[in-house]
Order: sequence, then C-alpha cells, then structure tokens
Amino acid sequence: MLAKSESMMTQKTNAQSIFLAAVILLAVVVLGGLGISTWLKNGSGNNAAPSARRPESLEKYAPYDGKLAYQHLNAICDLGKRISGSPGMIQQQQYLTQHFEKHGGQVTRQEFQLRHPENGDQVTLTNLIARWNPERKQRLLLCAHYDTRPYPDQDPVNPRGTFIGANDGASGVALLCELARHFQGLDTTYGIDIVMFDGEEFIFDSQRDPFFLGSEYFAKNYANNPREFQYRWGVLLDMVGDKDLQIYQERNSLIWKDTRPLVLDIWKVARDLGISEFKSRGRHTVNDDHVPLHDIGGIAICDIIDFDYPNTGYGPKYWHTERDVPKMCSAASLAKVGKVMLTWLERVK
Repeated sequence: MLAKSESMMTQKTNAQSIFLAAVILLAVVVLGGLGISTWLKNGSGNNAAPSARRPESLEKYAPYDGKLAYQHLNAICDLGKRISGSPGMIQQQQYLTQHFEKHGGQVTRQEFQLRHPENGDQVTLTNLIARWNPERKQRLLLCAHYDTRPYPDQDPVNPRGTFIGANDGASGVALLCELARHFQGLDTTYGIDIVMFDGEEFIFDSQRDPFFLGSEYFAKNYANNPREFQYRWGVLLDMVGDKDLQIYQERNSLIWKDTRPLVLDIWKVARDLGISEFKSRGRHTVNDDHVPLHDIGGIAICDIIDFDYPNTGYGPKYWHTERDVPKMCSAASLAKVGKVMLTWLERVK
C-alpha cells in the first residue's frame, strides 16, 4: 500500500529548549519528593534491578482470543515468503482453506492469470473466498491481502533480502482466522464473506508494476457480473498487529460519504470498549485494496490500518524491511482490533 502522511510534527529550537527545561525541573521535583538519601540508598540507577513488565492481560478482550490470532500469525510466517504463485503462497492457501472449512466456511477460489513482470512467465493469482450463510442476500465483506512483497525494498541495509511480512500481510489474515471461529454462533442477519486478496504487492519495480491486482479483479467481477447478493459494508484489515498500536481513521474512508458512517460506527465501538488505540481523527491517506473495491466495485468499505510502524515518531521503521517479523507484533494488539471487529459484527445494522 502507498500512503501520504498527514502528520504535523515540527522541530523548533524554542520548543526543544522549553521541553528540556521542563524535564530538568520535573527531575528536581521528583528527586526532592523522594529525598536524596532514599535515592542514594536505593542506588544511583546503575545497579538497580529493572522492574519487570507484566504482559498485558487479554481476559477483557474475550471471547476474541488474541493468543490464537498470534499463533496463526506465527504459523503463516513460518511458511516464509508468500509471494504470488510461490510455494509459500500455495501452502498458505492450503492452511487457510482447511481452517475456514473447519469453522463452517464455504471456500472458493477466484483465479486469474498474468505475466510475471520480471521474466514473462505465466503466474496464477488466487483470491481466496470463504462464505458463511451464503443464502443471505445482504452481506458483509471482511478482507485482507495475503501475499507478501517480493523484497524488503525499504530496508536500509538489505533491500533485496527476505521479506516475511508479519504485520504487512500476516496480521490481517491472522486476525480474520480467529474471527472466523465465532461466525457460526454469531447473532446477525447478514451473511459474511472473508476474502483474501492476492497480488496486492506483486511489485518488483514500484515505478512499473501495478498494485492491488486481486482486489481490482474482485471489484470488476462484483460490479460487472450478475449476482444475487449485495455487500452492505466492507472492512479491510491491514497492518493491525503492531506492538505500538495506534489506528487513526484512514482519510479516504473518512471522506467518502458512503463510508464515513461506517468509520464513525466502528470507532464508536472501540470507544465504548475503552480501546483507546483507535484514534478518532484522520492521519494518513492510504492507497490500499479498499480503493478499487470502493471506486470500481461500489462497495462502502473502510480501511483499518496502523500505517505508523512501529510508531509515529522518529527512528527506524519496519514497513517493507527485514524487521517486519512476528516479534514486532503482539497478541494484545490483535486482541484489541479483533474485539472491536467482533463487537461491531454483533451490533451492525
């Protein structure tokens, strides 16, 4: 996916000076409150044992199980690279088909062909579709891309290395795997489709190769072929496993008149649940799979994405680098997004 940052961070010398003075003043106040003798007694800090950080409890996010979602993330990443048409992708398709069928989904494959942009070989791309209550005419579309970029092209050291795509690829897929476990008992009048899009990032040259191949193919098929159902709402899940989770409202989703109510509804669910990682304001305009689904397919769909990976500040980024691995993701983040989605599914009208 591509994004234009809307952050308004500044670096002014006066602001830095004020901040430094405030930090010094706070340190004086804290040390004065504790007492210098107490500080000396406990050690200057060099020899003090670091306080153990307790792992975040996931109980409050039940019945959505973030640990199970994280297990799926690890299992998918263990397959290695999942480039379109590769052995890793084929193994992932088998894994997902078995999982969705186990939990009551009817799985079909939407296949299409293209020529490899590097060597001209024919490549088969596959959108994997799992449906629950397929007889229902009003449906919800939940989706993610499940291919990985061929290379970590943003890596400052090894841009032709190995890209695992734990957050950018596996996190949305893993979240939907755990969500599917709840569909058979879900109290909703809607049918539900999970769609895994292929070819979102079959990119060897970003100046030459097209993005969003799978979602564009799906959108054209939905718009142009006769069908007996309609998608009421759609949600795209992308990069939702970041340990430092901060999900702002994606600006396309917020600006489109048909999707704005959906965005506000989902963020209200997060607010009701006390999940503060959902930020009720826009930050990035992201060109992602939801754009062709909306513009070509006419589907009212929003993008749930944490594009600041790992955070909104300065420092190294993990997006499209070799550092996008499972240890940079967390079960807690998957639990929070999963809880919001499951609750929204229970409430949606």
